[in-house]
Amino acid sequence: MRQVPALPVIGSFARRLLQADLPDLPTARRAEVVAFTARRVDSLPSFTRFGVLVLGLGFRALVAAPGGWRLATTLTRMPVPLLAEYPRLIRSLGFAYVWENWPTTTTTGAPDPTAVLASAAT
Repeated sequence: MRQVPALPVIGSFARRLLQADLPDLPTARRAEVVAFTARRVDSLPSFTRFGVLVLGLGFRALVAAPGGWRLATTLTRMPVPLLAEYPRLIRSLGFAYVWENWPTTTTTGAPDPTAVLASAAT
């Protein structure tokens, strides 16, 4: 049986979450991080992956609805089992990828200006 790819399910929420958490992350890097997150979800064991995709469908529907992003961010702050874990999963995968691949990234997602200047000087 063919798997449903995770990117169409989790992509819109992951993009919005990373944009809110790392507003200065360049668009190309954000797209790369979202693709990495989707690949990691695709590699999860089947039952876990199913649960993540079910939660992803719910959050995708929230993001698509008018005013849904506000409700989605409210849900991420509530200590509700599973509902609060989905954004944490997306966030942790995204943050790990950002600081593993671009360690000089600032906390807002911008490339560190001193590192950019140092690489331009060499």
